[in-house]
Amino acid sequence: MPPDIKSFDASRSEFQPYGFTCETWVPKRMQRPDRHDEVELNLLNSGSITYLIGGDTVTVPARHLAVFWAATPHQIIHHEDTAPYRVVTIPLAWFLEWQFDDAMTQPVMNGCLVIDSDVSNHESDCFRFEQWFNDLHEGILDRILAARLEIEARLRRMAYSVSSNSQEPKSSGGSNVILGRGGLSKVEQMAAFVARHYTEQVQIRDIAKAVKLNPDYASSLFQKAFGTTLNKYVTQSRVSHAQRLLATTNAKIIEVAEESGFASISRFNAAFKEACGCTPKEFRLSHRLNLLSPGRTA
Repeated sequence: MPPDIKSFDASRSEFQPYGFTCETWVPKRMQRPDRHDEVELNLLNSGSITYLIGGDTVTVPARHLAVFWAATPHQIIHHEDTAPYRVVTIPLAWFLEWQFDDAMTQPVMNGCLVIDSDVSNHESDCFRFEQWFNDLHEGILDRILAARLEIEARLRRMAYSVSSNSQEPKSSGGSNVILGRGGLSKVEQMAAFVARHYTEQVQIRDIAKAVKLNPDYASSLFQKAFGTTLNKYVTQSRVSHAQRLLATTNAKIIEVAEESGFASISRFNAAFKEACGCTPKEFRLSHRLNLLSPGRTA
């Protein structure tokens, strides 16, 4: 594979940052979910990619710009076309700083994959992604700054479109927020169950019971498929939820711990630092400082 074409590396660490990038990726079925703290943009010229994200299967179609916060566990479980596609990653702090309408911000921060339903932008999107790719790989500061401004402008147009269309319910075929459930394997059902129940005091026996498997067998099957234990997967989901609350609300840290499903503040602090390399307080300061206008709590 050419060095400038990327594919998912299952050995990469949890929350290892990508930074500000524009790359060409080859889709492949992922052995485990990926999680990183950037907002991710996907653009396909052909075919489709199906993610397991936030407990749902979501298909990204060709010619539609797709956006999601990649701290939500996301995993390609199917793709129809092996054609390379473009991926942009931007720091979460930038996305928050740009202060889009809640119709755009809230779905992204709540783990939804937001898709621009307007395909008329595809030709210009292809041109821009190519330009951003060249800008970031050239490494010239002014061009990098220009790419950042252009990405903000593109997302601002998308946010306007999402906001304008959010007043009326849409079917999955024309919605700006596309969330579709499909047939899931047992391990995918377990991941989906965790995504819906991790804020509760859920145990492995509860997850196994939900998919009608023996707990030991369920644990073994899950680890073989996703490369992590069920307990770690639950903890990772709780940490991800806590990140969203820390970045977008003024809730006290003990409240964040409780709302994220942690039984104690000490367990929360230990799990958060292990996953993110910083304390919850440090994470909040780095992501909320000067990002929200006075009085706004997102």
